[in-house]
Amino acid sequence: MWKHLLGPGGNAAEQRQRDFVRGARAVAPAAIATAMWGLVTGVAMVKVGLSTTQALAMSLLVFAGSAQLAALPLLAAAAPVWVVLLTATVVNLRFVIFSAALQPYFRRFSVGRRLLLGYLSTDMGFAVFVSRYADVPEHERGSREQVWFFIGMAASSWVAWQTASILGILLAAQVPSNWGLEFVAILGLIALMMPMIINRPALVGALTSGVIAVLAVDLPLRLGLVVAVVAGIAAAMAAEVALQRLGVRL
Repeated sequence: MWKHLLGPGGNAAEQRQRDFVRGARAVAPAAIATAMWGLVTGVAMVKVGLSTTQALAMSLLVFAGSAQLAALPLLAAAAPVWVVLLTATVVNLRFVIFSAALQPYFRRFSVGRRLLLGYLSTDMGFAVFVSRYADVPEHERGSREQVWFFIGMAASSWVAWQTASILGILLAAQVPSNWGLEFVAILGLIALMMPMIINRPALVGALTSGVIAVLAVDLPLRLGLVVAVVAGIAAAMAAEVALQRLGVRL
């Protein structure tokens, strides 16, 4: 699939391998948090009543921990399908922004390959990639180094998540409820989220979402989460516009 990126000769293949390994190492610090989050999600899928086959399918096809955990209580409560889909969509709206930022690096690929890269994208991978290559001139974006660095990050994150998630699915019946893995999952999510709060609008959005999530916790059908996410996005966008008009550095 990626043969056209390699070029002739073994040196290109060796360079590809080095770029891949660099990408894998770049997200290695987050691997423990990612794996723990995947483990808890795997256990949670079985605990709410999904069969092993359904849980495995959800892990492999959805590959979005926040959306999965947001949807699970709704599935357990037999919420309408539209509520489940709306919740998962709103939770994952951030990937629209991620995709727009990554488009200059991967626009020459076919739709199928871009869909594959989109499936493999993660919050931490996006943050690491953009922080590393955001200042690259427009005409230099999409180089072999950048592509294989991204693939290295994405593949490592996918393996860490799926391995832990599948382990959680298979061992869910042996995990006592009093272990409190839900709290560990929250810590893991915080560890993934904190490096992404890189400017004032992001901080405003995070704080707004947190406050609204607490205030709206009693809304029916777990809609408080949807409200919190929408409010956080709106607050971050409003803060960015306001700061730009005031000439304040983001």
